[in-house]
Amino acid sequence: QVQLVESGGGLVTPGGSLRLSCAASGSIASISVMGWYRQATGKQREFVARITVGGTITYADSVKGRFTISRGNARNTIDLQMNSLKPEDTAVYSCAATITTTARSVANYWGRGTQVTVSS
Repeated sequence: QVQLVESGGGLVTPGGSLRLSCAASGSIASISVMGWYRQATGKQREFVARITVGGTITYADSVKGRFTISRGNARNTIDLQMNSLKPEDTAVYSCAATITTTARSVANYWGRGTQVTVSS
């Protein structure tokens, strides 16, 4: 069984910063890609950023230059540093990963999400 757990959300004023973390655990053989998505109230979920096992990083245009995705210090973790936050960044941020389990099955897994609210 695989689990993804996010942490680090909260309330911040416009222009502020937050750092999100995601940790994958369980019967993991390998992770080919990990990333972040977000969903604002009343809107569809949208891609934010991802990093592949080879280190290729992709960002949504809306966060380029403000957000930075990186591998965490611990195995199977990633971080998302969010700077210059705007009210339109308010959303539930969810971690996602494509994981090969020790049983050699491949699937996409999702965390439950963490709320980020940008408001004065």
